[in-house]
Amino acid sequence: MTDIVNSFEDLPSPCFVCEEELLKKNLELLKKIQDEASVKILLALKGFSLYSTFDLCKEYLHGCCASGLHEALLASKEFGREVHTYSPAFKEEEVDEIVSLSNHIVFNSIAQLKKFENKAIGRTSIGLRVNPEYSSVEVDLYNPCGAFSRLGITKKNFDKDAIFNVDGLHFHALCEQNVDALEGALKSFEEKFGEFLPKMKWVNFGGGHHITRADYDINGLVTLLKEFKIRYPHLEVYLEPGEAVGWKTGYLTATVLDIVNNGMDIAILDTSAEAHMPDTLAMPYRADIRNSAESGLKAHTYRLGGNTCLAGDIIGDYSFDEPLKVGDKIILEDMIHYTMVKTTTFNGIKLPSIAIKKAEDCYQIVKNFGYNEYKARL
Repeated sequence: MTDIVNSFEDLPSPCFVCEEELLKKNLELLKKIQDEASVKILLALKGFSLYSTFDLCKEYLHGCCASGLHEALLASKEFGREVHTYSPAFKEEEVDEIVSLSNHIVFNSIAQLKKFENKAIGRTSIGLRVNPEYSSVEVDLYNPCGAFSRLGITKKNFDKDAIFNVDGLHFHALCEQNVDALEGALKSFEEKFGEFLPKMKWVNFGGGHHITRADYDINGLVTLLKEFKIRYPHLEVYLEPGEAVGWKTGYLTATVLDIVNNGMDIAILDTSAEAHMPDTLAMPYRADIRNSAESGLKAHTYRLGGNTCLAGDIIGDYSFDEPLKVGDKIILEDMIHYTMVKTTTFNGIKLPSIAIKKAEDCYQIVKNFGYNEYKARL
């Protein structure tokens, strides 16, 4: 059951709001690349899993990439197109179901390939994730090819005698990057693993492509993909962005509950950095807040804090033209990707509601949360 509200002020708080028109704009750009470069683009569920938008997404994208059984189930049941599943390690009790759900299954090591390939042969296409050992991601937490990475097989550990049943190779070396980073990763991938490509059926360029960012070199990407396909015309080429699908498609709205002072004014919101936007604490990330500036640039500066007991549950310091008041709404921009997929009920805090903005002043509330979600986890 969904509810419709006709005013921003009537939205529950806190609430994730995905703007359908902005999502459609991203999807149209991704489809343009698919069509021009003759590649397939998948939705990476780890970055964007808002399945109430899947009827729209599947009009443009070829399917989903999953990171395990539950994402594979979501992709199969709610998206209904191709399902590609990769995990750092598959569990014995789950792999049969994953194989039954997946068009591609990608193993992270030769040992996992040898352990499970007999379950997959004849039922799905088998792939291996390789590590091109090309490292251009600055934040170690998000660097798939950083030192001592567990993700993918290095050339040193690649057993060419074990790949008789392997149809494809997968690499993922990027995080929020432009085509120049892909060019470097692809060059390294071909240098290390190009000798195996003539025997493959497909290759997956992974995620981290910031395709829908305003300054992304779309023409450069299309050229790079076309040139690769000239070198390997027999290969089906996949990309699997997650963030690029949900990039700048909506926001998280929250409400000021109280304002206290301890050396500076501190506004306490009904949301949480720890529970609702953990990247704020996990990496150097500062949320963009509508009509605000950095501390001291506007007349009234506040530290914005979450409503949990964690001392460090701080969103950041922001300044505003007018003083904040209890009851004011705060809009945290670009909070659709890598946010609701990471939320928790730490401290018993309520998960944000989820809404789709369908048109001007028309919001579809697709999910509200309460005590049962907190209790069910425990």
